[in-house]
Amino acid sequence: MPTDPLSQLLDTLDFAWRRAPATRRALTNIQWRADACDAGSILFFQRFDDGRSDDELYRRYLADGAFSVLVVNRPLDCFERLTDKAIYVARSDDWPQVVARFCDLCYPLGSSRLTFIGVTGTNGKTTTVKYLESILAAHGQRVLSIGTLGLFRNGERLMETGFTSPPQIELRRLLHAQQDRCDVVVMEISSHALDQGRAYGIPLQNAGWTNFTQDHLDYHHDESSYFSAKARILDLIQDGGRLYCSSPAVARQLREAGLSRVPVEVLAPATLEPDAIAAKPFLALAHNRRNYALATALADGILGPGARADWRHLSPVDGRFECRTIGNRTLVIDFAHTPDALDTILTAIRDGFPRTRILTLFGCGGDRDHGKRPLMGAAVARQSDHCIVTSDNPRTEPPERIIADILTGMPTDGVEVIVERPQAIAHLFDWLAERPTDEAWVALIAGKGHERYLDRNGRKEYYSDQDEVERSLKRLGWI
Repeated sequence: MPTDPLSQLLDTLDFAWRRAPATRRALTNIQWRADACDAGSILFFQRFDDGRSDDELYRRYLADGAFSVLVVNRPLDCFERLTDKAIYVARSDDWPQVVARFCDLCYPLGSSRLTFIGVTGTNGKTTTVKYLESILAAHGQRVLSIGTLGLFRNGERLMETGFTSPPQIELRRLLHAQQDRCDVVVMEISSHALDQGRAYGIPLQNAGWTNFTQDHLDYHHDESSYFSAKARILDLIQDGGRLYCSSPAVARQLREAGLSRVPVEVLAPATLEPDAIAAKPFLALAHNRRNYALATALADGILGPGARADWRHLSPVDGRFECRTIGNRTLVIDFAHTPDALDTILTAIRDGFPRTRILTLFGCGGDRDHGKRPLMGAAVARQSDHCIVTSDNPRTEPPERIIADILTGMPTDGVEVIVERPQAIAHLFDWLAERPTDEAWVALIAGKGHERYLDRNGRKEYYSDQDEVERSLKRLGWI
């Protein structure tokens, strides 16, 4: 009989199928990445319907793995080739609970000492989390935040995780390591994470839902499945908690689907005095005032309700409406990469800069939802006086094909195509420099935001919109 706790737990759980090893060796750790395994590892490998064959997964992840035990969420066709491995197949519906049992053993979490807040939504998760982090920290809370920008403690970046919501084992490892250094954990929780059970067992005091628009249909296949995945955040909210929502349409859809397990409260955009807008110009944007209202409501659950000028503690969020103004030229870098996000930010620019013209540079990611490409093109064309279509993480697709899909949603006039993003940004500046100096322009560079890479041909190469903007500002003598 095995004596190590991991082997004992394997023996006690009810799996759908198992192949125990002929020779037992001590198990010492759990992993979600095959390349992190050693001879004492259990590899938890979650299979998705992503179009890849079992043979490809075997060759890419499993063939050379050093793990001793493989735990999967469904049978794979390659089991007979893993002759030296013990294999356990969990029932698909039990997967998050099975992983959680091992996480409890390896990365125990004193959840009674911590307060957890989760934020989901298509757009605005990062901004809402960063606003909430700033508010809580200003009132003496030790805050750990996890999201698209990485892992932060008290506003200081500790690491990039590479995920909006880290995988279940990685999330528990991070929380276990940081739990004695924080009072509140504020998390972005993506639809992928909710669908895959990555946040299973995290007891949310309250949660926020920003909005819901088309995205990630390459994964969820249709909007109904996408919405259902988002709605699983309700299962994480503890009794007595509630879901705060910036979108009346989301609240109505939850109610009509009978999914309102906890109270759902719809919030109006925050109303701010002119001095607040003058001090924090990013709050002139209606969607940021919605994010701010969500953050203050979630903060009330921890700090208690009261009259607080929380806006004083906010700072611009990396890659979210980053502004530079040089004379009559205002340059905006933003992460907007969905039809709704582009429409929202361009509407905000129209409202905030009513006497200016708008130039927009953008692209679409490869190997993702093809259907949103012409919708993004149409959103930009509706709101812009001039457009430059370029690349944005083409991944394994030819960027010219992605751009062709975008152009089907745009008129032929007022649209330029420059495939390479650095050259496109340089051209944007040259184009602005040729315009009469008395013309006021806002140039929106959309899609990359905080990201410091371009993902193409299976590699992530260093790249930054911010760097390219600085390069052109210096080249033209504008700074």
